[in-house]
Amino acid sequence: MAHARGAVRTGAPLPNAGHAALVDLERQGRLRTIVTQNVDGLHQAAGCSPDRVVEIHGTVHEVECLGCGDRTTMRSALERVASGEPDPACLVCGGILKSATISFGQELDARAVTAAVAAARDCDVFLAVGTSLQVWPVAGLVEVALRSGAQVVIVNAEPTPFDDLASLLVAEPIGASLPRLLTAG
Repeated sequence: MAHARGAVRTGAPLPNAGHAALVDLERQGRLRTIVTQNVDGLHQAAGCSPDRVVEIHGTVHEVECLGCGDRTTMRSALERVASGEPDPACLVCGGILKSATISFGQELDARAVTAAVAAARDCDVFLAVGTSLQVWPVAGLVEVALRSGAQVVIVNAEPTPFDDLASLLVAEPIGASLPRLLTAG
């Protein structure tokens, strides 16, 4: 199955119309950064520039060494398993490889958190899309953006604790509402 951008992703979720709307916003020069708690890489699969995506909880598309921090693709680690290595070690230091996602109890990557806070401080409009805004520290980015003078727009089908602070609240599913909202503005 192929998505609108032409890349084939079998057995994995596909980007939706909301992802495509953010790609369009980026191409118009109106989107500087996407901060996501998702680990699925769908923003990049939709066509967003990888250097504009901050993945707070990591990614399932890479593995990271617990010893030295070296990263490589998940695909290369799985190919090593398929070729007979039951538990491939880090090629740099021999350490243990794990998915480059944040595990329960594991500290967040300080670089990702710093980049997310910097983006919230630097925006004119903080667009919170498809999030309950209940997981910290990402939920706190709303307040960072507000203190920096940004307007907050929340697009989420369910209520969030920050709805009363939003300049605009769109309480609908994002797949239909986000493309409509971005074409109207």
